Amino acid sequence: MKSKSLPFSTIFIVGLTLFALFFGAGNLIFPASLGQAAGTNFWPAVVGFLITGVGLPLLGVIAMGVSGKEDLHSLASRVHPWFGLIFTTVLYLAIGPLFALPRTGSVSYEIGVKPFVSESMGHVPLLIFTVFFFSVSCFFSLNPTRIVDIVGKFLTPIKLLFICILIVAALIHPIGPIQSPVEDYSNIPFFKGFQEGYLTMDTLASFVFAILVINTVKQKGATTSRAIALTCVKASFIAAALLVIIYASLTFLGASSVSMMGHLDNGGQVLAQAASHYFKSLGGLLLGLMITVACLTTSIGLISSSAAYFHKLLPNIPYKALAIGLSVFSAAIANVGLTQLIAFSVPVLTAIYPLAIALIFLTFLHPLFKGRAEVYQGTMLCVGLVSVFDGLNAAGIKITTVNSLFNHVLPLYHLGLGWLLPGVIGGVVGFLITLIDNSKTVYSK
Repeated sequence: MKSKSLPFSTIFIVGLTLFALFFGAGNLIFPASLGQAAGTNFWPAVVGFLITGVGLPLLGVIAMGVSGKEDLHSLASRVHPWFGLIFTTVLYLAIGPLFALPRTGSVSYEIGVKPFVSESMGHVPLLIFTVFFFSVSCFFSLNPTRIVDIVGKFLTPIKLLFICILIVAALIHPIGPIQSPVEDYSNIPFFKGFQEGYLTMDTLASFVFAILVINTVKQKGATTSRAIALTCVKASFIAAALLVIIYASLTFLGASSVSMMGHLDNGGQVLAQAASHYFKSLGGLLLGLMITVACLTTSIGLISSSAAYFHKLLPNIPYKALAIGLSVFSAAIANVGLTQLIAFSVPVLTAIYPLAIALIFLTFLHPLFKGRAEVYQGTMLCVGLVSVFDGLNAAGIKITTVNSLFNHVLPLYHLGLGWLLPGVIGGVVGFLITLIDNSKTVYSK
């Protein structure tokens, strides 16, 4: 079948779909919270956030497009087959039933429903809402071939309308003057914003969402590697432009809210009070609809992608059974509570995020070192050795001897970026090993 050039209208729909899938639960909460803490330093903070919250995720989509691989498992297996299996499974669990997927339901409830129900009703409203929310998500995910059309053509415009109304109001009439930064945002706003971007989980999700986009692009007629890669690049730029505008605007909204609202516990509260400030009684309803639609689009993508992966891993279990099982499990986890869910996810994300970033850049550099497996292995080994201790630190398990050593020998370790130099050294050493003993070199496709 001959590959054809896709019309801009199709690429635009794919770009809207990418935006919708990325702009989910965490993405609504974190920019507003970041703005409150960053205050007058919100510009360097939001730039750091945009690198990990927009730049890296979209590079992940493009990397999948240029790699020619059909899924993350085959891409990660360039390191080693066992690494491919373990890394892919951990990633799908993180962005699926353990963290990101339940968070879509719990965030929707906390912001969109909880303000309208009495506390005397206890846990029942949360249970009812999460069952309904994940039932709807499951319904759409059972027909994954229509996800791009459903999300891109219908849900995304609705969500954009709600978001734009709130943002325009905030830009035209700021809530108040921007206050001074707090905590680390006073000294290292860029690096603090960079780390906050991890919490969106979007770089991890980019490998997964890229598969949905690539499959859709193929169905539309783009079949060659070049055509698929170019379409992914164009769609990624469309999604990036929308994400940058929305993130920067929400950060500004948060920064301008402190003088009137004070420092709130999370970004959800910031958005809720901002909506009430601008739209009075309609504010809560507007925000609730916006949050629910945003989280629903992400939930649909995560259920369908996770079910597809585990079906490939366990072919004896039907896709529909896995989609239903993931939905039920996520509904149960969502009832644990948003605060506990986020707190538990931070150490895991801190540990695996650097590995995902390294894999993205190795994919782009793959032709330069001709896919030598030793380069992949050296890089990932050194990055992983450092990032696992970053994860332990985030969990409150601090190994003083190791931290002292790493702080002394690794640049940027205290900023959570100590894995950068070891990753480069590991890749170089791996390449040199192939030059010394080329007879044993393994070349990854």
